[in-house]
Amino acid sequence: MFKKFKALVENHIRKKIKKLGTDNGLEFCKSDFNEFYATQSIARHKILVGKPQENGVAELIDQTPLERARCMLSNANLWHRRDFWADAVLTAYYLVNRSPHSSIDFKIPEEVWSDNPVNYSILRVFGCSAYAHINNGKLSPRAIKCMFLGYAPESKGY
Repeated sequence: MFKKFKALVENHIRKKIKKLGTDNGLEFCKSDFNEFYATQSIARHKILVGKPQENGVAELIDQTPLERARCMLSNANLWHRRDFWADAVLTAYYLVNRSPHSSIDFKIPEEVWSDNPVNYSILRVFGCSAYAHINNGKLSPRAIKCMFLGYAPESKGY
């Protein structure tokens, strides 16, 4: 876990992490983490294990995408399908990161982080019809009808 965390921070080192909030879980209290926090001048804010209510900001940040996910699932008539909750929450976070925020002077977090303008032309309505291209032979259909459930994390595809 430490290697992944270190790589994440080093890949985005041009954006300085000033403070990191974690619980007191053992995975974040190892000597590797403590040394890394010290060398990078990252302040740590620890909350009690199993007491997320102590971190009110994080709880509010988590609450909004969950409410949005619930609305998206309801609108797509998928509210009863538990297996689509993760897709809806990821899509909600995707949209939150591409929406203006008052805490950063109504700038868009994705633009602030990457220094690239956000491309809104790829946005689609959660649960809308989508078509997946297939190649099952010369005379068979070239696409099958699907339902849009989110954005691919490492590409501009769906």
